[in-house]
Amino acid sequence: MAGATTPVRPDLEEVFRREYARVVGVAARVLGSRDEAEDVAQEVFLSFGRTAVPAGEAGGWLSVAAAHAALNLIRSGRRRASREEAVAAGSDAEVPDVAEAVLTREDRSRVRAALATLPRTQAVALVLRHSGLSYAEVATALDLSPGSIGTTVRRAESALRKELNRHASSE
Repeated sequence: MAGATTPVRPDLEEVFRREYARVVGVAARVLGSRDEAEDVAQEVFLSFGRTAVPAGEAGGWLSVAAAHAALNLIRSGRRRASREEAVAAGSDAEVPDVAEAVLTREDRSRVRAALATLPRTQAVALVLRHSGLSYAEVATALDLSPGSIGTTVRRAESALRKELNRHASSE
């Protein structure tokens, strides 16, 4: 980053090495694409580099930022059209069971669309919890009380189910 106008945090490389896999994992759970998740991770680490967040609190901050950025990407619909066009154009790769692959892709797409309709705190809590963070880590990352995380996640799961059922019954 030679010539950058803002100084780089001296701990950025250490935090990057420690947290990169988690940040990409959180974003990939939301997006379903490792490539897009890596793009989100890059943006998140660039943002982190401009913060004064203590390195010890970086994991939670980065996880929340990754979930927010990934949800924003879904909500905005950027890249979705080009990704679907690329799939529709068809790659020459052989797929063992095309019908199963299509159904799986459609199911994941429905879940992502339903996730994007949830209140942001619920969506982020659900993504973080299902990305392997403990209730305590989710609470710290979202600045909520640890006792409220279970309720928040259950409400998010219930709202997600309801949204999925609503879409299923309208088809």
